[in-house]
Amino acid sequence: MMDMNCLKIALSALCLASAVVATAAESKDQRCYEMRIYYAAPGKTDAMHARFRDHTVKLFARHGMENLGYWTPLEEKDGPTNMLVYVLAYPDREAREKSWKAFSADPDWQAAYKNSEKDGRLVEKAEQRFLTATDYSPSIKPSVAGPRVFEMRTYTASKGNLERLNARFRDHTVALFQKHGIANVAYWTPSTGEPGAEDTLLYFISHASREAAGESFKRFGADPAWQAARKNSEEAAGGSLTAPGGVKSVFMKATDYSPTR
Repeated sequence: MMDMNCLKIALSALCLASAVVATAAESKDQRCYEMRIYYAAPGKTDAMHARFRDHTVKLFARHGMENLGYWTPLEEKDGPTNMLVYVLAYPDREAREKSWKAFSADPDWQAAYKNSEKDGRLVEKAEQRFLTATDYSPSIKPSVAGPRVFEMRTYTASKGNLERLNARFRDHTVALFQKHGIANVAYWTPSTGEPGAEDTLLYFISHASREAAGESFKRFGADPAWQAARKNSEEAAGGSLTAPGGVKSVFMKATDYSPTR
């Protein structure tokens, strides 16, 4: 039979473990993230950016939306020059809906929208994704550390292997990126119910330049710690953790009005 001292020690350990779990749960980033991708109408790219710079970004903030960053493709080979990628954060999905409703009804926005589109619409196409931060993502907040370029990477996990992919990033990849000069910016998966929620990891990293990125990934790929982590994770999964063609990369630069640059 366990004596009283042992019982006290066991109960103390159990309470401590429970506190650690509770603290981790409380500290997990529960915010709702929204990535929006806009494609300007022909000849309207500069006007679209001007509206964001002079009006939209400030009005988003006025209505409780956190502006995290605004990016465009680094070069034409990275994407169309009329493309704008930006990310907003909200306390939760309900707050998001309230913020957008208030923003849309704001007389200042309505005037800016009307004046900017008197000669035609500025945005030809818009896409959106709702995202949830992973538990291993660094703190997601605006930051300035230039000069640098950003890389948006999207991974599609092979069938049933998203959790294994996340575990490899959590336990190995993120730290090894940092070791080799790759700055971790943010890691997300699509929110529950969103397309790709079962198999997609989307993350942002940054580099001093495109050339620096190439050198960093070369060192990363040759690192014995990465090679062992990859081998062990793929042996456990019975194959690659990503689907064929499931790794996509877009190099981007921050706009002059982006809080993160």
